[in-house]
Amino acid sequence: MSAQTATELSDLLLKQWNRDPANLLQILIALQRDLNHIPNEAIRYLASELSLPQSVVEGVIGFYTFLHRQPRGHYDLLFSDNITDQMQGSRDRAQQLATALNVDLGATSEDLGLSLGYTSCIGMPDQGPAALINGKTLTRLSKERMDQIADLIKQQTPVDQWPEEFFTVEDNIRRRDILLDTVLDKGAALTSYLSQGPDKLLDEIERSGLRGRGGAGFKTALKWRFCREAKGEDPVVVCNADEGEPGTFKDRVLLQSYADRLIEGMTLCAAIIGASQGFIYLRGEYRYLLEPLQQELQKRRDSGLLGSTIQGHASLDFDIEIHLGAGAYICGEESALIESLEGKRGIPRIRPPFPVTQGYLGRPTVVNNVETFIAAAMIADNGADWFRSRGTSESTGTKLLSISGDCARPGIYEYPFGTSIQTILDDCDATNTQAVQVAGPAGMTLPASEFNRVIAFDDVPTGGSFMVFDHSRNMLEAVQNFADFFVHESCGFCTPCRVGTSLLKKRLEKVIAGHATGMDLEKMIEIGHLMKTSSHCGLGTTAANPILDTIEKFPLLYDERLKTTSFEPAFDLNKALDEAREITGRTDPGAYVEGGGV
Repeated sequence: MSAQTATELSDLLLKQWNRDPANLLQILIALQRDLNHIPNEAIRYLASELSLPQSVVEGVIGFYTFLHRQPRGHYDLLFSDNITDQMQGSRDRAQQLATALNVDLGATSEDLGLSLGYTSCIGMPDQGPAALINGKTLTRLSKERMDQIADLIKQQTPVDQWPEEFFTVEDNIRRRDILLDTVLDKGAALTSYLSQGPDKLLDEIERSGLRGRGGAGFKTALKWRFCREAKGEDPVVVCNADEGEPGTFKDRVLLQSYADRLIEGMTLCAAIIGASQGFIYLRGEYRYLLEPLQQELQKRRDSGLLGSTIQGHASLDFDIEIHLGAGAYICGEESALIESLEGKRGIPRIRPPFPVTQGYLGRPTVVNNVETFIAAAMIADNGADWFRSRGTSESTGTKLLSISGDCARPGIYEYPFGTSIQTILDDCDATNTQAVQVAGPAGMTLPASEFNRVIAFDDVPTGGSFMVFDHSRNMLEAVQNFADFFVHESCGFCTPCRVGTSLLKKRLEKVIAGHATGMDLEKMIEIGHLMKTSSHCGLGTTAANPILDTIEKFPLLYDERLKTTSFEPAFDLNKALDEAREITGRTDPGAYVEGGGV
């Protein structure tokens, strides 16, 4: 692609995105899609036209996994590499393709135009092994399907001509409750708003006890009220659809089959807080949903339920645009997401101020996830008592769980809060279960002795991930996968997280190799607690959880691999000098270092 063409394309994209620096990331994503990388010519041109230092543009590109300054292959294939993907054979499938095409994993084959590698969980553990090909989702990658894909690549068949069944993404809803089973007519929540008014409806949402479904559990009505009462003009509504926690895929199903309810919930929030602008921040791994969601937005506009004068009321003026992520787990954190929405690197902000007072471009901003907005819309139509008919006093309503791993029936399950872990395991046909990882790597590891605990904000909170491991699994492989994930996804902003994740990974590798000592375990616990108390954001404060949990609850995993309970040097200086002694022929005491372990 010539430099002139890259510049021309950059100019077209600048016009499409209003030459607004806040849209830099969206422009870069489009360039990556069309050119397979972002050329230097485009970087210089964008920096000049947007009045940004070139280093800023380069910094944004370097931050996001799916943006590249060097060309990727015409076929850019990334296998999902979460532990549950590995359990389904993802690495075997990747190696099968690499062997069939004579391509090294992590490399680009110029003759085939193929880039082949791994990426973090892409939200398909219920139908894996799975992968991304040029941003499109491939599911159920059997050995036979991989042979077909190898042939298609050898024949240079364009991806849009591959069999449609390769790209099928199923909902796999296994259990429904009031959220998924109750019908919501188009515009019903807005009709309730118009009949009751914002104050009464906000009170109803507050009485329902709805709390954020992303895991933190902040009271939804309180967040909306704070934003409504904040000083500042033009509040903003943001849907966090950056479902990046490994093992989580319930928002994927809601976006695919319940998008109208999401848009209704966002519009309801906008009416209550007085917003006219909204965003859906869609994770880059869900790019296959971009066009269907845009079509759903247009249907709402055509029906008078989105845009200006909604349902004929001039005071209701609200529209939504979709922004894509580009492969950064940290952007699931709300302030990092807002930074990304503004076209920047997704570095979490120092708080206060909180987004409800100073969020997107300094404006009051509500950020909720997909499930929360849908629940709010349903409450507006059905009332607080309907919602409170499920759950507990502190954890009202239901929760969607994304269940994967060692169970016969992976998929989406909706349960009332207060449901026990054992009940969930029975329903998904999990047997001989050794452990459950709830809320993803950032959550908690539960042994069989804790399966009587319940899903609830005051017991086992979760954003939705529920990974099952039976006794055939080596749990340290899961812990290692999680440790690798956090090292890769740390934004690098603060020292406790940036350094701590790497130190924990190295100590864990020492355990697995059989060279660790009791002191190493003590150091891992010390580092983990330091990260919990001093990291800048939730990634750092939770990254040590899998290691700390398994040391405490599965001590034999570690004890059986300890070389000694006393200190063992990590580096043997005397051994390192063996070659030098052999070359010089020295065997005298002076050729040895006393206490040569360090």
